[in-house]
Amino acid sequence: MCAIVGIFGNENASRLASLALFSMQHRGQEATGISSSCNGKIYTKKNSGLVSEVFNEEALKYLKGNMAIGHNRYSTAGSDSILDAQPVFAKYKLGEISIVHNGNLINKDEVREELIDRGAIFQTGMDTENLIHLIAKNSKCRLQDRIIEALNKTIGAYCFIIQSRNKQFVIRDRYGIRPLSLGKLKSGGYIVASETCAFDLVDAQFVRDVKPGEMLVFSEKTEEPESIQLFEPNFRPCAFEYVYFARPDSVIDGKNVYRTRENMGKTLAKNDLNNGIKVDMVVPVPDSGVPAALGYSVESGIPFEYGIIRNHYVGRTFIEPTQEMRNMKVKMKLSPMRSLIEGKSLLVIDDSIVRGTTSKRIVKMLKEAGAKEVHFRVASPEIKFPCYYGIDTPSKEELISHRMTKDEICEYIEADTLEYLSVEDLVESIGNDRNYALESFNGDYFVTQ
Repeated sequence: MCAIVGIFGNENASRLASLALFSMQHRGQEATGISSSCNGKIYTKKNSGLVSEVFNEEALKYLKGNMAIGHNRYSTAGSDSILDAQPVFAKYKLGEISIVHNGNLINKDEVREELIDRGAIFQTGMDTENLIHLIAKNSKCRLQDRIIEALNKTIGAYCFIIQSRNKQFVIRDRYGIRPLSLGKLKSGGYIVASETCAFDLVDAQFVRDVKPGEMLVFSEKTEEPESIQLFEPNFRPCAFEYVYFARPDSVIDGKNVYRTRENMGKTLAKNDLNNGIKVDMVVPVPDSGVPAALGYSVESGIPFEYGIIRNHYVGRTFIEPTQEMRNMKVKMKLSPMRSLIEGKSLLVIDDSIVRGTTSKRIVKMLKEAGAKEVHFRVASPEIKFPCYYGIDTPSKEELISHRMTKDEICEYIEADTLEYLSVEDLVESIGNDRNYALESFNGDYFVTQ
């Protein structure tokens, strides 16, 4: 779920990269970093913390040059050590190189063991470092050829931006699981970013999405990036981007995220049409539950109310690395509007239930504030399987829907009723014009190469 950005051909490259990362802070809050390139040398600055904390004026002046790549970290492989922050920088036979990566390489352990047997010494726990070693140990004369051979040994979900001293290479896996878009900066040059919301902040015009299996090569010798189709595409974008990850003002692979979430809420309302439940208001769990709640309200005619207020100075709870931190952030982040909800029956909408602890705390908080009933609705299907393509759900035991039935979950979170979208409803809400990566819901682990 990390955020990546690449800026090429703009004298304010590092500043624009930091602004793009700021707009995508929701995709990772553990660490952030930028590498720039100037006169054949790569400069790197990275640290734990938020973009606004790491990239002050002094840091941006250090990051010289007209090209830069950046990363916001949300750990799915490796630890939360600063050593595992990106970009990953190295010196090798052809010069200097820096890499940022969003995704998860499912064959990382086998490749790492093979590299260690060949004498590689690893500095981090990240799967991204595998690619550095595969490139460095290759004997091809051109970096581009080394990258292609390294990718042929790489299995999983990935978006890479690789920066040398004078070029950038942008790669999206053959399935297009994680999003990546290309834009043109009005101030000159190009931007590539995980989400289109970054384009709005840096005044860039959307050009197109990077194609599944495509490599874009940015060079000072060409005005436009060269496109190379490395792998035959088998498009399977991640459905969870539309449910939770992406900002609602982003467009992911041609789909407006806000509208898809609104559609999810409308479908929940249609499914509730004849269930006989009487509620006074529709209440979203902010912020990701808001569009679905608005859709439910429009479809059902039940008033929409902000019965829960969010403290926006607290980050997203799902992407915290430990349960203790998630629990603390729920308390700090959400507060009930007692005067609004006391004595009322509520229909509460959240985007998903992963571990169940957050939902349980929300229901308890609302009932302690005087809510008469809390009917819980979830704008996604039950998450029964871990994802190995870039979401931090490494074991089935962590997933409440794997351990419990819907009725048992309802009892556990102490809601009066509980309903989810079906997988078919989710696909219909996003748009059934393509296949989606739905492995969290149906266990279809389709990545094979």
